[in-house]
Amino acid sequence: MVMMIASINPATGQTVRTFDPLTDAGLEEKLARAAAAYQSYRRTDPGVRAQHLHAAARILEQEQDRLGRIMTLEMGKPIAAARAEAAKCALACRYYAEHGQQLLADDVIAGGPASSYLRYQPIGPLLAVMPWNFPFWQVFRFAAPALMAGNVGLLKHASNVPQCAIEIERIFRRAGFPDDVFQTLLIGSAKVQRVIEDPRIRAVSLTGSEPAGAQVAAQAGRQIKKTVLELGGSDPFIVMPSADLDRAVRTAIDARILNNGQSCIAAKRFIVDARIYAEFERRFVEGMQAVRVGDPMDEATQLGPLATPAILEALHQQVRRSVEMGARALTGGQRLPGPGNYYAPTVLADVPGNSPAYIEELFGPVAVLFRSDDIDDAIRIANDTEFGLGASVWTTDDAEQARFVDQIEAGMVFVNTMVASDPALPFGGVKRSGYGRELSSCGLREFVNIKTVRVAQ
Repeated sequence: MVMMIASINPATGQTVRTFDPLTDAGLEEKLARAAAAYQSYRRTDPGVRAQHLHAAARILEQEQDRLGRIMTLEMGKPIAAARAEAAKCALACRYYAEHGQQLLADDVIAGGPASSYLRYQPIGPLLAVMPWNFPFWQVFRFAAPALMAGNVGLLKHASNVPQCAIEIERIFRRAGFPDDVFQTLLIGSAKVQRVIEDPRIRAVSLTGSEPAGAQVAAQAGRQIKKTVLELGGSDPFIVMPSADLDRAVRTAIDARILNNGQSCIAAKRFIVDARIYAEFERRFVEGMQAVRVGDPMDEATQLGPLATPAILEALHQQVRRSVEMGARALTGGQRLPGPGNYYAPTVLADVPGNSPAYIEELFGPVAVLFRSDDIDDAIRIANDTEFGLGASVWTTDDAEQARFVDQIEAGMVFVNTMVASDPALPFGGVKRSGYGRELSSCGLREFVNIKTVRVAQ
């Protein structure tokens, strides 16, 4: 029996719309069309590609309310955040439209032989396996540089956001990109391996869970195909005595409930110096208790539902097991009554080192507090994880800033501000948070042939 792909409102549990997945013949047709489109698109002038990206940015900006409502309907993020996500996608399109040609220009090899340079050329159709939590942003931060470089894209989006996936393909078509340069594949995860193994697909980008990343990397590796993986995170948020405590607490709350707590770069572990721990804990708990939970379509809502019942149940079990093992729930720790996938803003303390809340990523509005003895202890706790995506450190002491930047094991360190993605900054992690980089010149050059050229005189 073929499973339908469904759009289900996480605030109510009601099925909004269902879609038939692609048949094997339909999938083959899309792969063939992508390969054919690449043969002509790869030769288009970069200036023309930039014009199409500018047009996509205009659509995203002008229709951000409509597009935001689709996101909120399918995965539950607050409507204000959903509109902001559409606007951020426009920023990515404009960044590559404005800077892509320069970033793709030939590079003279410094210190190399005379008349030698690098040329950056597209490599072919790319598969993007993308998650539901930022259903537009995750796709556009892959697609904008990929299309600017002259590649074509095939999107296997999360199965709970099919309307977002379809709408993204329409945006690129409406922006003037040639037919089949960007296509959505409405397929289940069982068919991903077939796409990866197809010789017409040249590389894969995945944002998602560790198990999904490991599986896709293994499948691509057997085909000698490059992957970029952006996986989970358990980002530390470190607060030292010299920090502006008011601003640190406000930002800490925002950083934990961002996207209903469902963000790989959301702050999850709050490591606070013992000298200010009690005051931070008091303010932070009060702030989490004051978070407005409700209908994500309501402008005043700060925290909406989790995306699916399975995600809600998994989070609750992580919290329950951690408390059973000795953690203290300072607030929250339970599902909220009524329809929808709502979970109470939760703060845990005294978390044992072998508990889920210490070891695993918590993908929802659950914060874990740690008391650190000094900077050495703070760095130890921050690095005591298999993840290494981002880190936020709060201190006005120059020496402390230098140590945190140098010694924290993460792909990104933000000082006195929360971790955030920006089209101009490389995005990615180390350890089990993945490898490769998205965004900036680094993201643009992940999926190109860096061709060495030397011309004899």
